[in-house]
Amino acid sequence: MINAVTLLKRKPGLSVEEFQRYWRHEHAGVIARLPGVQRYVQSHPLDESYADREPLYDGFAELWARDSQAFRNIAASEAYAAVQADEEKFLDRKANALVLTDEYFIKRGTVAANAVKRIRFFSRRPDLPVEKFQAYWRDAYGPLMVTLPSLDRYAQYHARLGGYAHGRQPAYDGFDISWFESTEVLRGAMDSPVCARCHEDEKDFLANDGGPDLLAREFVMLG
Repeated sequence: MINAVTLLKRKPGLSVEEFQRYWRHEHAGVIARLPGVQRYVQSHPLDESYADREPLYDGFAELWARDSQAFRNIAASEAYAAVQADEEKFLDRKANALVLTDEYFIKRGTVAANAVKRIRFFSRRPDLPVEKFQAYWRDAYGPLMVTLPSLDRYAQYHARLGGYAHGRQPAYDGFDISWFESTEVLRGAMDSPVCARCHEDEKDFLANDGGPDLLAREFVMLG
């Protein structure tokens, strides 16, 4: 399956609470009417994400469909036109970004109901070809990441190679996703020697610090 990741920015003048309420309780119903959707997940930034400054995005949406043709069918449907119209009510659509990804689970595990989801936005080192970047991330960095203490689940979303066709560049080369029981448990993992080794290893395949990250709580809306 293909996972379409949409990075969302709320409409100017809309509070975080209003945005999250509408996205979860109103817009999700509009998404559910799309044909061929296998799964739909929303990730809402934790309140603490807004303590010092606005996060880059107010939401991380994931929508799975079987293949490219399924997404073409979605885009051509009347239901998708309704989704776009509804987005005008709560999103700054010009500030959103869409990345089609292939999902790789490096560690599957049980996740607590209120687990914290750490989402990192990865940009590869400029001199590194996409295929080499993806292979290193999955086959070298991935096995190191799963040794983090108290890590419950870990997945990588790699931007699909078609997104680079004709000289194009996705907004990000992928998303590095990890789940922990709580923010306290996550902070403990971030202070571990394993995390220090991960940060050192990132110099081999990421640009600068790799990109922003987001601490969020996820809501499975469909699937």
